[in-house]
Amino acid sequence: MAMKAVVFRGAFDVGVETRAKPTIRDQTDAIVKVKVAGICGSELHMYRGHQKTATGHIMGHEFIGIVDQVGSDVNRFAVGDEVVSIFSPVCLRCWYCKQGLTNRCVEGVAFGTQKLDGGQAEFVRVPFADGTLHLVPEDLDRSLLIMMCDIFPTGYYGASRAIEGLQNQLQSPLTSFHKQKSTSDGQNGHTNGDQSLDALRSSVVVCLGCGPVGICAIATARSKGIQTVLAVDSVDDRLEEAAQLGAIPLNFSKHDILEEVKSRTQGRGADAVIEVVGNPAALKSAFELLRPCGILSSVGFHQDDLPFTGLDCYLKNITMNFGRVPVRTVFNDALQCLRENQHVLRNYVTHELSLDDAALGYDLFEKRVARKVILQV
Repeated sequence: MAMKAVVFRGAFDVGVETRAKPTIRDQTDAIVKVKVAGICGSELHMYRGHQKTATGHIMGHEFIGIVDQVGSDVNRFAVGDEVVSIFSPVCLRCWYCKQGLTNRCVEGVAFGTQKLDGGQAEFVRVPFADGTLHLVPEDLDRSLLIMMCDIFPTGYYGASRAIEGLQNQLQSPLTSFHKQKSTSDGQNGHTNGDQSLDALRSSVVVCLGCGPVGICAIATARSKGIQTVLAVDSVDDRLEEAAQLGAIPLNFSKHDILEEVKSRTQGRGADAVIEVVGNPAALKSAFELLRPCGILSSVGFHQDDLPFTGLDCYLKNITMNFGRVPVRTVFNDALQCLRENQHVLRNYVTHELSLDDAALGYDLFEKRVARKVILQV
């Protein structure tokens, strides 16, 4: 049986081709009939030619669909179930999966790469279906739920790691804050926990980049109680979206961002910076904006050397977190956060196109004409 699929042909060149419908290769596989597929910002690295890769594979790691076939070892899903997939298969068997570190699953390969065809097609093969798929909840629109494949959990993870880092500082017996506050525990009707929470909420957090992942990170930080989130970008409509979430928008082409941060922190710098852009300039800026002992949480896809040295980090005592999100591990918490913010994010998808118009979708997304593109299959 033949199907339509969006194929990567080279830089700035994708097109719809006829391919064979995928089949069960391993008994842990499922075949999903795709209903909706998203175009993700991380795919622009490949599309723009920045990420060197072979050609000829089917694109897409964001998709929702109906289970069409299952292997004999698939236990959690049946033919006819409506499912949403995370961006990379999860085996549930390896050491990393058992620790909840599903982002480092030994079987993990991203959909839409030369190693695993993606979901911008009429059908897609899903390895390790029990760990990779989730049943579609009834209370979310599919155009919003597509964010749960990658971008919302990624933003959620970036923000959560930054906030957890600040929490650890405030609660650690190694910090003077902890020692000072513990001596006054219970005074004036406030507990040490109350004071730590107040200090956390009053932290200044910067998000560098207000594209889809950045907006999700900002939504998460605000939902977790951070009162001052500075949203940095150069695209005004992105900054307007960030402002709707309660962030303070700063256009770096119009403002001196370092001075803006210092003016809000008595000259110290940001308590935490979430970096979602994935280029050296953004990472360098993140480092410069941080106060000493600050938290840098990067979920941007970096391919270059770091723009600062080990000595720079030593002298500033910063804590850094890098890497991809364990989507399966954070899925339920991130989904609840998405529910809480759906009234703001419900119009985030700006372009719904047919699969046949995928090339147009990539062009619009690459040129920033579209905020988020989904393909109806």
